[in-house]
Amino acid sequence: MSGSRVAVFGAGSWGTAFSIVLADAGNDVTIWGRRPELCEAINAKHENVEYFPGIELPAHISATHDPAEAVRGAEFVVLSVPSQTLRANLTEWAPLMPDDAVFVSLMKGVELGTVRRMSEVIGEVTGAGPERIGVVSGPNLAKEIALREPAASVVACADDEVARRLQTLCHSRAFRPYRSTDVLGCEVGGAYKNVVGLCVGMAVGLGFGDNTTASVITRGLAETARLAMKLGADPMTLMGLAGLGDLVATCSSPLSRNRTFGEKLGRGMSTDEIIASTRQVAEGVKSCSSILDLATRSGVDAPIAEHVDAVVRGEIGARDMMDAFIARDTKAERD
Repeated sequence: MSGSRVAVFGAGSWGTAFSIVLADAGNDVTIWGRRPELCEAINAKHENVEYFPGIELPAHISATHDPAEAVRGAEFVVLSVPSQTLRANLTEWAPLMPDDAVFVSLMKGVELGTVRRMSEVIGEVTGAGPERIGVVSGPNLAKEIALREPAASVVACADDEVARRLQTLCHSRAFRPYRSTDVLGCEVGGAYKNVVGLCVGMAVGLGFGDNTTASVITRGLAETARLAMKLGADPMTLMGLAGLGDLVATCSSPLSRNRTFGEKLGRGMSTDEIIASTRQVAEGVKSCSSILDLATRSGVDAPIAEHVDAVVRGEIGARDMMDAFIARDTKAERD
């Protein structure tokens, strides 16, 4: 192979889909999986039968349950585990990591309690500087990526030269990466869109139409931008693939876990009932309270995050949430 050696931690839908992108771009990819039997199945059948049955994986993808084997010789370490388990997992893996590897976060969440973004958690646990930490964010529904449908995304790193390396790493025949140095903006956009996706799903579950969903999406983008800009993000990031692009995909597609979860909330199911009925938990369900916490600490008004969190906790119903939005005091749009 003329490309790079890449370790991908996470054998779920997005970790597997991005592994396909990486392999298509000419890299040698080893996936670490939590369950040995899934890793064995990937190696034996060259297919992730649990997440993408029927989609053949490229020849240069293998899987292992051994984290030391996964990172051996890796130039890049891609992390695609649930955001709330990242710190514990990475604390265990950190001693195994190559000293000069670049870490790439595929995760879209904010840590509960600390309100740290995923790049911040990576830096704290591994000691890696900002020049060794990148993120990927954009309208990237995993199944469509795995099917090699054309898509674009943003790769961001504080060091523009490293961002260029990341572009080369994942520029495949179906995946077009744009680069950025605004890691903060990409991460806030990626995390917040999950909360907005839950809200849109609830509106759909209640039987509301396009006027309602378009209104929620637009106000959700404004809310996201308020927080991101308060934290120091470039407002143009929120207008791009990692902001508006990701938001539209999450809120519009039935493939979105967050929208689907929201629809079930809108139809009257409780959070516990939905979690019990599905294998994959929507990231926004775990992160909505931490995002609200981050907004509150930052002094930013976040009505969507506030009300979605209340519905997820079972404190109010989805109908109550929509009524509360309409009843809020009127104001100028830019306020």
